Amino acid sequence: MMNEWSLDVLYKGLDDPAYANDMETLQKTLTEMNDFVDSMSHENEKETLVHIIELQERLLLSAYKLSEYLSLRQSTNTKDADIASELEKVMQLQSRGSKAMAAMNRFVAETKELDACIEADDLLKEYSFYLHELKGNGAYLLSNEVEEVLTKMDISGGNAWGNLQSYLTSTLEVDYNNEKTNLSHIRNLAYDSDAQVRKSAYEAELASYQKIRDAIAFSLNNIKAQVITECDLRGYESPLDMTLKQSRMQKATLDAMLCAMKEYMPIFHKYLRRKAELLGHKNGLPWYDLFAPLPFGTSNKKFSVEDAKQYLISHFRPFAPDMADMMEKAFDEKWIDFFPRNGKVGGAFCANLQFAKQSRILTNFDGGLGDIVTLAHELGHAYHGMMSENHRPLNWDYSMPVAETASTFNENIIMNALIEESEGDEKIALMETQLQDLAQIMCDIYSRYVFESEVFNRKRNGFMFPDELEAIMLDAQKQGYGDGLDENYMHPYMWICKSHYYSSHLSFYNFPYAFGGLFARGLIVKYKELGDGFVEKYRKLLNATTVSSVEDVARIADIDLTDVSFWRSALETCKADIESFLAATESKLS
Repeated sequence: MMNEWSLDVLYKGLDDPAYANDMETLQKTLTEMNDFVDSMSHENEKETLVHIIELQERLLLSAYKLSEYLSLRQSTNTKDADIASELEKVMQLQSRGSKAMAAMNRFVAETKELDACIEADDLLKEYSFYLHELKGNGAYLLSNEVEEVLTKMDISGGNAWGNLQSYLTSTLEVDYNNEKTNLSHIRNLAYDSDAQVRKSAYEAELASYQKIRDAIAFSLNNIKAQVITECDLRGYESPLDMTLKQSRMQKATLDAMLCAMKEYMPIFHKYLRRKAELLGHKNGLPWYDLFAPLPFGTSNKKFSVEDAKQYLISHFRPFAPDMADMMEKAFDEKWIDFFPRNGKVGGAFCANLQFAKQSRILTNFDGGLGDIVTLAHELGHAYHGMMSENHRPLNWDYSMPVAETASTFNENIIMNALIEESEGDEKIALMETQLQDLAQIMCDIYSRYVFESEVFNRKRNGFMFPDELEAIMLDAQKQGYGDGLDENYMHPYMWICKSHYYSSHLSFYNFPYAFGGLFARGLIVKYKELGDGFVEKYRKLLNATTVSSVEDVARIADIDLTDVSFWRSALETCKADIESFLAATESKLS
């Protein structure tokens, strides 16, 4: 079993003839697109629509393979100059098609007999949702020339600023115990069983950010300025409005979820205070102990990669054999890049490669139980990709909110199974591990949403230097964590290390985690009600995420997302878990 992924399914290297062939295909397709838009006519709308779809499919398949390959290579070695150069070349090439794409999308938006055209052609029928979405988005299109300029400018604008954040955080040297280490390693020490290690690692992490805080403040400011400018030009009410429309999600759904979250926040603060007491703290939980194991019932066992494989497969096969088979394939066929190393980005992610019926997963594996949960999470994304791989290429993408559904569903499955199989102090420790993750999607994600909202508000009035960004972050953490955190030990630099803030195309990548976590909890309730009969409904739900609104996806499981009572029902299960934990640990207080 290899510890690094293989990208051979894409290309064997930059000198692979397939790489050169796809570059040539991309260039030819872009030329054909630019020539075609001049001949588009509403006199033969159906034929024109079919050719638009065929061209967009061809463009996606060539550009997708190239950009995914280069992005994946870059994620494991941000110092590779050749890869960075090639990635910029592909982006420059793609930008040549932005004017033609805008013209084709405008043609779809202006098609008066769209439904009749769709009904008359099998290919267009498969793209009914996609075409209607393009028609609805027509109101936010700019002139073809401006669309082209925006795409080209983003390469040296928002995208470049985002790359700066990725590069600086992935190559940052952290001074720890008279040695140099990387940010991924030092952040992993937050899970260490030694309290002094956790605290000293936290202090070393915060100190290291001093080296890059100014540069990354410029990165954040300029990305958010670009997003605001684009929103204003397109006519969106705000960056949040643009995000919700891109997410195929109603504001009423977000409002209902946030309303329920605020109502139930105090119970999560009770959990945090109890954990603080169990660890010997009197003023709430210090940041460096958010992920600390409890002083009892914990296992020091470390998992090898092979252990992780068997552990996951054995726990998921009873739920869905096809998921277990996929997991086995992911380990055996080198889908996963496991261990941290210098130049590799932090955190974890999954990239679906539907054209190859595979995915690629990046982790920074340290062997702890948290890494098993992370793998389950990312393999949930892979399963989601598997459920959508039989759609046509332009129907492969799912929106941000539902993007976290399968991953957090997997987390629930594995943690619930572990808790049910355990007893005594070990059971309490596992309960706490699950609550730890729940507190992240409630308190931390809420704080990130508050932070990004305030950053967008203030960016309209001026530049935010690091001191101001730190103050905004601390205030957001106080709103999210309440009196559950010790105000003397918070994390003013969370805006530096979280890559989610640094995209000019994807704002507010925070509330989808809360959505995914709570929606998954609601689905788990359905699973318990329906048993094995739920699994097929679950597969249909995941399959629909790429061709439906968020609200329509939920209706497959008989859920109304705009009704706050659904979110309360999901949070009631969280409340019950916290109350069980509080009762179980009462006798542990000295």
